Amino acid sequence: MPLLPTLSTFFIVLSAILVAIGWRLISINRPKAHRATMIAASISALLFFIIYVSRTIFVGNTSFGGPDDIKIFYTIFLIFHIILATVGAVFGIVSLTLGFKRKIPKHRKVGPITSIIWFSTAVTGVMVYLLLYIIYDGGTTTSMLKAIFGL
Repeated sequence: MPLLPTLSTFFIVLSAILVAIGWRLISINRPKAHRATMIAASISALLFFIIYVSRTIFVGNTSFGGPDDIKIFYTIFLIFHIILATVGAVFGIVSLTLGFKRKIPKHRKVGPITSIIWFSTAVTGVMVYLLLYIIYDGGTTTSMLKAIFGL
């Protein structure tokens, strides 16, 4: 089990759990606890992102090592996950901004959508992790620096 992918997956799952807790806290009218929990969820998501980007640049990404006949399905699934994660990150930034600026009516509209996208991102991210490192042996790993500069 590779350390950095496992660690980054842990942080994305933690962020989703914290979002769920935050959602529950606001539903029982605990806005201060909701805010603190959502900030913790955001920090967890940011830690995921920092680990993921650092790993991509310096260590590399791992190619799919499973059977060739399902590689296309994995690739489509991965693209879906990447799009979902990108949309989720944008929605997350918008939700946080609305919350911090106290634009609560808009925050209440965007927040639940953001949460659902984030839960879906976390689930698909765990599936990518399982497919790359647990269910199948990972393929080759090449760092972005090597790919670009031949280092």
